[in-house]
Amino acid sequence: MTRYDSIGRTYASTRRADPRIAAQITAALGDARRVVNVGAGTGSYEPPDRTVVGGDPSLTMLRQRAATRGAAVQLAAEALPFRDGAFDVALATLTLHHWTDIERGLQEMTRVAPRQVIFFFEPASSADLWLVAEYFPEILALGSERAAPDGARIGAALAVQRTEVVPVPADCQDGFAGCYWNRPEAYLDPMVQEGMSSFAQLDPQIRRRGTEHLRRDLETGAWDARHGELRTMTEIDIGYRLLLAGHLS
Repeated sequence: MTRYDSIGRTYASTRRADPRIAAQITAALGDARRVVNVGAGTGSYEPPDRTVVGGDPSLTMLRQRAATRGAAVQLAAEALPFRDGAFDVALATLTLHHWTDIERGLQEMTRVAPRQVIFFFEPASSADLWLVAEYFPEILALGSERAAPDGARIGAALAVQRTEVVPVPADCQDGFAGCYWNRPEAYLDPMVQEGMSSFAQLDPQIRRRGTEHLRRDLETGAWDARHGELRTMTEIDIGYRLLLAGHLS
């Protein structure tokens, strides 16, 4: 059983593509017609106008893919079951920190496609997010967080062309960990928490304690006293990045 077979059962309920992030990813794909989405999960950021194969080790995740998504294959990033150069672009979105061998997985992406597009987060930024720093510091000790590669590590394995900032909109529609940076009330929702791998991996007691701490600070106004200005912002850079590598057109 993979990690997401146990923590991803309700993933599709709160995780969906944000159209602005999707547009940035689609632009990065350029004129690619054949795309493999490695660690695809439910396929949120797969463009509908291309031939896309989504692959993931978790059947629980693959079974939540919409009927309109492309073909799906159970696979591991470290051993892609495709011939050399089978695709124009290999895509990976918020998945590398769950791989067992990141360098091997990146090598496989370069083997099956001449171009790579990777949506990831800079792990150094995680500790700065108020959610982690003040309420759930235990997230930083999770194996998936400690294994999260930064841009330099990813770049060491790829022919990087450029790296773009991915701003997180104030009304972001995807439910990843930093999504609700200015809507703290959302983090009190158990369903929202279940859609975030970091929360889903936390010890239940730690999760309850941090949630109640946040609830109290919202009720007393303490959170707004420290971070209320975030509610007035339209977007923020909290470390999410889009890396483009290979032979770009």
